[in-house]
Amino acid sequence: MATHRLPSGIVVRMLEDNGIRKVKLFDADPGPMDALAGSGIEVMVGIPNNMLDMMTDYGTARDWVHQNVSRYNFDGGVNIKYVSVGNEPFLSSFNGTFLNVTLPALQNIQRALNDAGLGETIKATVPLNADVYNSPPSNPVPSAGRFRADITDLMTEIVQFLNQSGAPFTVNIYPFLSLYGNDGFPLDYAFFDGTSSPVVDTGSGIQYTNVFDANFDTLVSALGAAGVGGLPVVVGEVGWPTDGDKHATAAYAQKFYAGLLRKLAAKAGTPLRPTQYVEVYLFSLIDEDAKSVAPGNFERHWGIMRYDGQPKYPMDLSGQGGNAALVAARGVQYLHRQWCVVNPNAPDLGRIGDSVTYACTFADCTALGYGSSCNGMDAVGNASYAFNAYFQTQNQVEGSCDFQGLAAPTARDPSTDTCNFTIQIAASAAAGRRRRAPAATALLLLVLRAVLLVVL
Repeated sequence: MATHRLPSGIVVRMLEDNGIRKVKLFDADPGPMDALAGSGIEVMVGIPNNMLDMMTDYGTARDWVHQNVSRYNFDGGVNIKYVSVGNEPFLSSFNGTFLNVTLPALQNIQRALNDAGLGETIKATVPLNADVYNSPPSNPVPSAGRFRADITDLMTEIVQFLNQSGAPFTVNIYPFLSLYGNDGFPLDYAFFDGTSSPVVDTGSGIQYTNVFDANFDTLVSALGAAGVGGLPVVVGEVGWPTDGDKHATAAYAQKFYAGLLRKLAAKAGTPLRPTQYVEVYLFSLIDEDAKSVAPGNFERHWGIMRYDGQPKYPMDLSGQGGNAALVAARGVQYLHRQWCVVNPNAPDLGRIGDSVTYACTFADCTALGYGSSCNGMDAVGNASYAFNAYFQTQNQVEGSCDFQGLAAPTARDPSTDTCNFTIQIAASAAAGRRRRAPAATALLLLVLRAVLLVVL
C-alpha cells in the first residue's frame, strides 16, 4: 500500500541480488507475477479476504486457479508453491465476517488445483493470526494452548483438511505487538538473547526465554489437541518495524532479526519442535506509506528496505552473525532533488496548523509522532516535514508546495541526523491525476505488499 511503487522488475532483481528465493504476495496482480516469471523464485500467491465469498462457488474458484495459477505453469513461468486463501480472516476485529466462507473457499481452491493437475505440488493454505489460539487465563502456558473457544470446531475442521491435503498451517507471529502498548511486557522477552523473566510452563517443565517460542508452541499444543500434532507450520509473517513507536527503531529491528536468523540457521526449532527448520516469511520487504495506521503509526514502517529499496540496517541473511549489508534496489529513478519547507518569508504563520493537518491527511507524517524518528523538531521543522511529504506524494507538481504562501521549494536538504526528508521515486505506476494544494487529494495506489522468506 504505497503512493509510489517500485517497478516490479526492480523488486524481483533486488530479491535475486540478495539470494532471496521465496516470496509471499497478498494478491495475484499480473504485474508482479509477470516480473517473477522465469526467476525461479518460489511464490505464495494470495486471494484477498473480500474474494472469499466468491470462492465458495466452485466454478469461480476453478476460474481463479486457471487465471492466476495454471496460466503461469509453464517452463519459464512462475514457480507457485502455495495459494493463500484469505489473510487473517478470523481476526476478532472482523466480527465473524469470514467465518462461514473461509473453509469452503479453501476446499474449493484445493479441489480446483487438484482438478488442474497441480494439487501435488501447489497447496492451498490460510494465513491466520496468532489470535486464533490461546491458553486459558487460569493456566497461561504453551502446553495449555487451544484454539479460540468461539472457533474451536471450525479450526479443527480446517486443520484436519490441511493435514489431509498435505498443506501446512500458516501463522503470523508478532513479538513486537506483544510489546506494543503493554508497558509491563519484558522488553528482552521479545528478542532472542535470553531474558531476566523466563516463563516456566508448569505443565511441561519447559522454560521459555522468548515470546516467539512460547507463541509457536502454544499453537503446537492447540494442533495436538485438535488431533493433528504433526501438522507442518509455516510462519507467514514475522517482523519488527523501524518507526512510528518508541520501540519501533532500526536498532531494535536489527537486534530482532539477528536473533531470529541465527536461530533459523541453527535449525534450533522450538522446545516442542526442537532441532527443526522452521520456514519463516519476514514481514516485510518494503515500507508502505499509504497503509492504514489504525493499529498504530508503525504499520507503515515494517520494511527491511525503505520505500525506495535502500537497506535500513545491516542484516546477515545467512544467520552467521556477520555485519553484512543487504543489496539495494538498482536502477531506481527519483524525482528532482528538491524539497518543500516552510517559507521563511511567509507573512503569517498563524494558519500553519491547519495546513500541516491538511498535508498529513494526504501524506505520511507518521515519523512525527511520539517516540518516532522525527519527533522532537520545533513547529517549523514539523511543518516543513509535513509540507515536503505532501509535495513528494504529489510528484512535486506545480502548486503542491505553496499552502497559501506558507511553503516554498528548496534545493537544500532539510534532513537532520535522525529525521530524513525524503525525495520520492519517479515510477510510471505512481503517475496519475494530481490536484493542487490546498484542495488536493493524493492518489493512493493499491500495490504489491511483498513478504520475504529467507532460505538458509
